[in-house]
Amino acid sequence: MTRNPLDLPARNDRMLTVDQLRGRILDGSLDTVILAFTDMQGRLQGKLLHARFFLDSVLGHGTEGCNYLLAVDVEMNTVDGYAHASWADGYGDMEFVLDLATIRLLPHRPGTVMIQCDLAGTNGVSVRVSPREILRAQTERAASHGWKALAGTELEFVIFNTPYDQAWDTGYRDLEPANRYNIDYSILGSTLVEPLLREIRNTMYASGLNVESAKGECNFGQHEIAFLYDEVIATADNHTYYKTASKDIARQHGQSITFMAKPNQREGNSCHVHMSLRGKDDDALVFWDAERGARTALYDHFIAGVLATMRDFTLFYAPNINSYKRFVKGSFAPTAVAWGIDNRTSSVRLVGQGKGARMENRLPGGDMNPYLGLAAMLAGGLYGIEHELTLEPETKGNAYESGAPTVPSTMHEARETLAQSAIANEVFGEDVVRHYVNYADVEIAAFDAAVTDWELRRGFERL
Repeated sequence: MTRNPLDLPARNDRMLTVDQLRGRILDGSLDTVILAFTDMQGRLQGKLLHARFFLDSVLGHGTEGCNYLLAVDVEMNTVDGYAHASWADGYGDMEFVLDLATIRLLPHRPGTVMIQCDLAGTNGVSVRVSPREILRAQTERAASHGWKALAGTELEFVIFNTPYDQAWDTGYRDLEPANRYNIDYSILGSTLVEPLLREIRNTMYASGLNVESAKGECNFGQHEIAFLYDEVIATADNHTYYKTASKDIARQHGQSITFMAKPNQREGNSCHVHMSLRGKDDDALVFWDAERGARTALYDHFIAGVLATMRDFTLFYAPNINSYKRFVKGSFAPTAVAWGIDNRTSSVRLVGQGKGARMENRLPGGDMNPYLGLAAMLAGGLYGIEHELTLEPETKGNAYESGAPTVPSTMHEARETLAQSAIANEVFGEDVVRHYVNYADVEIAAFDAAVTDWELRRGFERL
């Protein structure tokens, strides 16, 4: 199955059309086609196909995978509680629906291309709980108003000189950071790890992403590579590919990268999300009144909606137990549900004018599933517009000390706010909410049953 016609133009001139893909397979320059979708945890899952088999048997007919892939934990254990898939239903197949707008070369894997996929049941009906479909539903909601959503995600990560296998064998203890001190904006700090950063940047560009820059961050070995904004589904596609490929490239360099929200006691990894609306067909401004040189009422309603739903939707921005360790006062990770103009202490920061007018959501961490996070932000903003919510006064100064409501501080709390949210059920559907509440239940139960290093250090001898 395919989502787009075979003669669809490529997203840009660095990505491939079907005809170009076919030509490279037939001339022998491509031998592997990866078909991948994004799972609940934000990971790419799928198959590596021989290119000629793909051309002869899959391009026109599609392929399948087990539906348990949207009903497992991070360890790939089958777990109870999902209506989508279970032992009782026999864990049947789901169809990989090829999105032929996403054919990209993988320069770090010669002879290889990747195609990202949607998911459908064997009856051809889209799988509503799949992250890409959840985001697509919100883009269709925006389109019904005549708008398209544009977004950019700014992912931070920490580089270690310790390879992944060695890190695993040592229990992720005593890892060697690629930089030994705070290198925020430091040119020297970036150039010290430039062989890896340069290959990631150049690989991403050749794969169809529009690379802006790389810069150092605060944690030891922490960096960020920024990419130009795009339509929200394209941004999420690029985001998931980038995370997977950059880890693969780091492994080839004998290093490792983590996007964990809080990998150690220092600064966490954020994923600041910038979003705006434009006219669907004419790219007209929606958030900015050019004549007045000011925000539109629609923009204020959108901001109000994101704020009004931020606590309810936190699980989609912060999807793991570890995510909540990042929310620390004075750390540039927000705790207050508040907005400000160019104010990095608030969860929503407004920046830019004209076509550059956009809101930055500072809540998500580097572990965010981009489809779910972007869907939550867009859903909240559209809810604010549709219900004409009033924007509360701007928070000036230190939002940490403002007395504003705070985001959930644990996954337990975020699970409860989502489970009890009437808005979430309205904008996503009860089936989607139940699915991801169960996701939280699984993670919480696993963590509550775990014996941690913290417990051993405190209790092994002294208690």
